[in-house]
Amino acid sequence: MNAAEQKTRDHEPQDQRSAEDRLALFSFQVFSKLEGAVTAGMIHLGDLLGLYRALADAPHPMSSAELALAVGCQERWVREWAANQAAARIITMETNAGDGDAEEIRFGLTAEGRAVLASPDHPAFGMGMFHRLPQTMRALEHMPESFRNGVGLDYDSHGPEGAVGIERSFEPWNNANLIPTVLPAIEGLADALRAGITVADIGCGAGGAAILMAKEFPLSEVHGYDISRYALDRAEQKKADAEVANVHFHDPRRQAVPSDHSVDLVTTFDCIHDMTDPAGMMAAIHAALKPDGVWLLVDIKAHDTVAENITRNPVASLMYGISVLSCMSSALSEPGGAGLGTLGLSASRAEEMAKAAGFRSFRPLDVQHSVNAFYEIRP
Repeated sequence: MNAAEQKTRDHEPQDQRSAEDRLALFSFQVFSKLEGAVTAGMIHLGDLLGLYRALADAPHPMSSAELALAVGCQERWVREWAANQAAARIITMETNAGDGDAEEIRFGLTAEGRAVLASPDHPAFGMGMFHRLPQTMRALEHMPESFRNGVGLDYDSHGPEGAVGIERSFEPWNNANLIPTVLPAIEGLADALRAGITVADIGCGAGGAAILMAKEFPLSEVHGYDISRYALDRAEQKKADAEVANVHFHDPRRQAVPSDHSVDLVTTFDCIHDMTDPAGMMAAIHAALKPDGVWLLVDIKAHDTVAENITRNPVASLMYGISVLSCMSSALSEPGGAGLGTLGLSASRAEEMAKAAGFRSFRPLDVQHSVNAFYEIRP
């Protein structure tokens, strides 16, 4: 069958295809998911071994022997990895075989590939989730028990590399956009930070946003709160490296978020949907804030129904899968957990929950992000 015939057959109404064709197409669909999973593992290896970085640094496309030499690996392994990546169109491949000459293959990266795969300072850098892929997939070993007893795994179940993966996922975009774009979207906030206010970054993770705010606004006091010991260890190390004195990190189980309306700004970046008690946390945020304070809520874009998410989000299957292995699992890691999950906090649900916690205003911010939504919420 030629390509035109296959295209015509692919667009035939379902009931006009033979049972054999339907079976073949369904099998292809299923195994394409396995291909994606295996290739994701190869992307993890490319990041871990520095293969993308070597391709990005090279002045021209590289042979597998040159690439292997650059990263200190065996050529035969690198050649097979590169073939996977070229077949998946992650890296480029050039062939140069003249008459009677042996085939020469060289591999490279496009400008987009360099940004996503090899440039940690670029806002589009995407290796964070691949960094923690082994830990995320290892959760599969525990999932049957969770499905049966209803209790998931918290973020520390992914170990220290899980915390690093979250850090690498979110910090490149935050580093480029938090100070110049996000904070100025709330009227008067940047000026208040310059003058000096108290900030609580709840769910601070490895502390990237908290340290960024502390460095930019030295008259403000920034407090980060997280229950992950691995993330807090990273935050303390990053604080020491950054040499900032006006940022402090706490485990809220030992040093609770203030409840005396003494905080000017609360930030929560991509964490409310992961919490076992998001409603209780919203009430705690309300108790922490001054009457004229503000809560900057950043969370995953979501719609109100599963059908809308599946129809309107092109990566919904990825989001729901990550939810089972990570986000919803964390949100159900205690008996009775809310279990919102990755796509569980739509704008309408967030507003409803915030107002139930005592907040009076809820305003979406005009901040463009491929995954996250941004909201200004006031007591």
